Amino acid sequence: MTDRIAVLLGRSDELDATVGPALRGALMEVADSVLRDLFGEPGAGVALVAVGGYGRGEPAFGSDLDLVLVHNGRRDDIARLADAIWYPIWDAGVGLDHSVRTVEEAIAVTDGDLKATLGLLDARVVAGDHALAASLFSQVRARWRASAPRRLPELADMVAERARRHGEVAFLLEPDLKEARGGLRDVHALAALASAWVAEKPSERVLAAYRVLLDARGEVRRLAHGREQNRLLLQDTAAVATALGYPDPPALARATADAGRTISWTWDVTWYRASAGLRPSSRWLRSRPVRRPLDEGVVEQNREVQLAGDADPASDPTLTLRVAAAAARAGVPIGRFALDRLAREAPPMPTPWPAAARDALVALLATGAPAVAAMEALDQVGLLVRLLPEWERVRSRPQRNPYHRFTVDRHLIETAAGAAAATREVDRPDLLLLGALLHDIGKGWPGDHTEAGIAVVTDLAPRLGLPPADTDILVTMVRHHLLLAEAATRRDIDDLTTIEAVARAAGSPRVLSLLHALTEADSLATGPTAWSPWKARLVGELVSRAMAVYRGEQVPYPPALSERQQALLAGADEYTVAVNPLPDDGMFEIVVVAPDRPGLLAATTGVLALNRLDVRRASARSSGRRALLQAAVSMPVAGGGPYGQTPSPAILRGDLLRALDGTLDLEARITARERAYAGTRRGLAPAPPRVIFEDSGSDTVVEIRAPDRAGVLFSMVRALSTAGLGVRTAIVATIGLDVVNAFYVREADGGALVAAQRREQLADAVLAALQPPPEPRRAGAATDDHREA
Repeated sequence: MTDRIAVLLGRSDELDATVGPALRGALMEVADSVLRDLFGEPGAGVALVAVGGYGRGEPAFGSDLDLVLVHNGRRDDIARLADAIWYPIWDAGVGLDHSVRTVEEAIAVTDGDLKATLGLLDARVVAGDHALAASLFSQVRARWRASAPRRLPELADMVAERARRHGEVAFLLEPDLKEARGGLRDVHALAALASAWVAEKPSERVLAAYRVLLDARGEVRRLAHGREQNRLLLQDTAAVATALGYPDPPALARATADAGRTISWTWDVTWYRASAGLRPSSRWLRSRPVRRPLDEGVVEQNREVQLAGDADPASDPTLTLRVAAAAARAGVPIGRFALDRLAREAPPMPTPWPAAARDALVALLATGAPAVAAMEALDQVGLLVRLLPEWERVRSRPQRNPYHRFTVDRHLIETAAGAAAATREVDRPDLLLLGALLHDIGKGWPGDHTEAGIAVVTDLAPRLGLPPADTDILVTMVRHHLLLAEAATRRDIDDLTTIEAVARAAGSPRVLSLLHALTEADSLATGPTAWSPWKARLVGELVSRAMAVYRGEQVPYPPALSERQQALLAGADEYTVAVNPLPDDGMFEIVVVAPDRPGLLAATTGVLALNRLDVRRASARSSGRRALLQAAVSMPVAGGGPYGQTPSPAILRGDLLRALDGTLDLEARITARERAYAGTRRGLAPAPPRVIFEDSGSDTVVEIRAPDRAGVLFSMVRALSTAGLGVRTAIVATIGLDVVNAFYVREADGGALVAAQRREQLADAVLAALQPPPEPRRAGAATDDHREA
């Protein structure tokens, strides 16, 4: 028995080459044989029943054995029999969830324990009296059906709570394949609905998605050496993909995302219809259907959108989009009968699209958030790809970075839904919505996604029936969909070169307005860190200044010192530090006025890093022999709120003075923080740092891209200062786990950084400064100079 138990725990190489259904079958066979040997032949009136995952025949390495010893009331030997089964399993180290009950006791437990009920719905006999077990199963299922009006809402609440706690399989970098929305447990919930006779059994498509997740979970458990692990970690994706025959980790991620979406969508539509049948009025609704016309060939019936009796999908290519738009406007789902009929009969859209079809697509997108569910419904039955064949390349395509919260296709739909809020602020709302839907379509092709997207939209826009002028605008929106976000957060928006470059790239006030609305919608759909009041203000100010260029107005550069700045520079204190709140939540302006000296900006950024203040933007101005440094900073958030309160000017001033006189070793303190920060990029291979040079008038922009870590801005500024450069402005942007910082620098003589050799030397110095800190030497470890012979 020991050898067989080792197989269950993943401590044997017997099943090393076995994966998927074969692995589950082999593990079940091993577990069954062990338990049957332990059970023996105690005679009639007792049965060993497997429940839960083991009952479904889906064990994984290290899975608990969920067992119920059911008996007919015999008391003389049941305890001895239970001990003979439980103790060897415990002693072998296998997890065990066990109980000993009569049929009546087991049924009574289900009345107050939903999890116990669900486990028994999936039960099977391992050994013993099959008739006794069959009696239990029959009564449990009958009781489940009878209590459906009361128990099924409880089941739906359980599904919703899991989604709130664990997120969605389709959109997580490291999804919990079992507990997350669209995971294995949601299929168990679908099966429970079927057992209650309020829904059909899960379809083969859902079961295929279920097997994808089961197979992946089996390999996750193998890699965890039998430990309780259901999360597909980034560090494990390569091994899991290889074991299951996927060509690469992205293919595995796409398969799991697609499976999760299939399961979650099926749960949503199934529960919607099942819950409607539980309402007291549902019987009357079924006997007297009321059809409310919504559009040509489209009606609402029983809170679902259905096809009218005279609708003919085969001869009406725009019907699919009219159905989706009507559903989104009415806020109800597309009925399954309508979806299935459209999937069977709807033809491909003619080329070019009829104006009515394009108008219906725009009308659908213009509904905003309700469009997401309608588009997902079309996608789940293959209609979206039929309308837009290019969609297949982005469908369920993972982004694979923490900056994005959705797959590519869902991101596009969410962006279009978000852009709907701005349709009254632009003069071409149709192009705004279409541009939002297509701005990242190039991510389905190799190479730069913007260049690929330009090629795709150049071909697609005429097929949609857009005239050449509109096609040009749509292509420009795709070409420059990142323009405003990157210029506002990675360049100096006070710089006339930046302002004029943005105006020149957009080409017209119309396109600039469309890009402004697209930028906000795109950022909001990307993730919670991609948009903020601070970023919105930067983008808005940049757009306003670019619009002034179109009007022929002069934009002063460099901006004149304000009266407040002049007063600060004229102040009597040698060193002044002030903290001013900004209108953005959790953000402050740190103002430092000090004698102008080399390394002042580096010391200031180091002090801010040491005080856990994240710099978003910093600028340095000088007048006479005094310097004015201004930094917009944010406080790190933990547990829903910022650490501490307003930063203390006295503490910052004291730290700055000690850093400048050498009594505060910034490098050592920040290095210690870097070591504490290390290891937070689990499973992600950071890209190597890069240094990019760009001319901007009399300044040179040095853009540095590197993995984020504690004190990274300090390391960059110190390297630039050590190289003899003056940093006029620093623009700091964090994208996921990386930073993209831009520094406007000049040589000591005020000139730009021109010579190629000088630039190469500077790049080498910056890259050397960004090397991770060495690991601290362990006490007693031998040094290179003192090795044992």
